[in-house]
Amino acid sequence: MTGRHSRTRRISSPAGIAATAALGVALAVGGAVGAVHLTSGTDARPVAIELTPSALPTSAAPSSPAASPSPSSTPSATARPTSTRTQAASRGKARTAAPKPTVKKTTPAPSVVQSGSCGASFYSDGQLTANGENFNPDALTAAHKTLAFGTKVRVTNPENGKSVVVRINDRGPFVDGRCLDLSRAAFADIASLDVGAMTVRYEVLG
Repeated sequence: MTGRHSRTRRISSPAGIAATAALGVALAVGGAVGAVHLTSGTDARPVAIELTPSALPTSAAPSSPAASPSPSSTPSATARPTSTRTQAASRGKARTAAPKPTVKKTTPAPSVVQSGSCGASFYSDGQLTANGENFNPDALTAAHKTLAFGTKVRVTNPENGKSVVVRINDRGPFVDGRCLDLSRAAFADIASLDVGAMTVRYEVLG
């Protein structure tokens, strides 16, 4: 056949019809025009077919991917309701460093280098002390005739067991039988100020 035809020739055999439909689908997808010789089991005559994409019936067009059957989707599992916390998780809170154990420094008890008993009195007049300090009647200080300035002395009232530690910063007392003249505050810690003078036990601390 030497001429071109825009129409599709009719094919009588069933095998030829099926082959023609398959060929139309292949040519429509590829967008090509060609000549194909079809043979069937019962008709041995060669058949030439020329097809154009526009001549194909609409039924022979390949179905769109959306029209193709999709495999049945499995039902999705229903999400469990999430429980809400009424209190924040402990690991979400800011961590604080563990407090370091407090080590208490113990100071050794002062040793007693001298002890004895003598009379003690008190004074409260404002004046300069022998070491140049302003006398403070509310400070725990005392006067002694010979002990070095800054020496600590524990003074105890034997009648009630009360004691006070004083710092020597002055000289005195200049009365026979007395070795300590306490500040008013120091004397009041161990006895009533109405007593005025009393016998005490003293310990010189080293």
